[in-house]
Amino acid sequence: MSPVVAWMRRSLWDVVPRDHRDPPELLRRRQLVTAGFVVLGAVVLGFSLRIEPGSSWFYVSTLVLAAVWAVGAFVSGPLHLGRIARRDRLVRPWATPIGVGLALAGVFVVGALVVREIPFLGDQVSSVLDYADQGSLPLLVGITLVNGIAEELFFRGAAYAAIPRRPVLWTSVAYPIATLATGNLMLSFAAVLLGVVVGLERRASGGILAPILTHITWSLAMLLVLPQVIG
Repeated sequence: MSPVVAWMRRSLWDVVPRDHRDPPELLRRRQLVTAGFVVLGAVVLGFSLRIEPGSSWFYVSTLVLAAVWAVGAFVSGPLHLGRIARRDRLVRPWATPIGVGLALAGVFVVGALVVREIPFLGDQVSSVLDYADQGSLPLLVGITLVNGIAEELFFRGAAYAAIPRRPVLWTSVAYPIATLATGNLMLSFAAVLLGVVVGLERRASGGILAPILTHITWSLAMLLVLPQVIG
C-alpha cells in the first residue's frame, strides 16, 4: 500500500475502536434537540447572508449563528474528540485533518477556475465573496474560525450522534439543506462535498476534532485564496 493510500485510509476510512453509544432516552433527547436547532440555525443562516456586504449586522448575525450551533451541540449531550491510528497506538488527530483540509481546498481552487467561466455559477460564488471584499478581513478570519468550529460541534457532534444509521449520509444531507436557506446553490454544493469528507473523518476517528480542523483549514483557504482566483 502506498503512503498516500495508507494516509487516506487512516484519515477517512479505518474506524478506530470506541464505545460512544447513547442509551435510548439520551438518544431520543438528542434527536429532538438537534431537530429544533437545525431549523433555528437555517433561519439565522438565511438571514445572515441576505444582509448587505460590509454591514456590521453581518458580523452580529454570523456570531449568533455560531452560538446557535454551539449551544445546540452542548445541550444535546456528550461530545467526543476522537482518535486515529498512528503506528501501534491511537492519538488525537491534528496534522492529518489539516492536510485533508488543504487538499480539499486545492480541489475547490481548481474547480473555481472552471466556475468563473460560467456566468451564473460565477455570480453565485462572487455574491458570497463580496463579504470578504467589503468586510474587515481580521474580523472575517475570526468569524470563519468560530463558525467552522461551531458547525462541526453541531453537525458532526450532536447531529451525527443523533442518527443511529448511516450518519455520514444523513449529516451530509442535513448540512447542505440548512445551507439552502441562503438561496445560494454553490454554497450548498460546497457544503455537500465538505460534509462528506468531514463525515468520513467523524466516522473513522469517532470524534469532532478531525472534522473541526479540516473544516477551518478549508474555510480559511477559501476565504484567503478564492477571491484571488474568482477575481
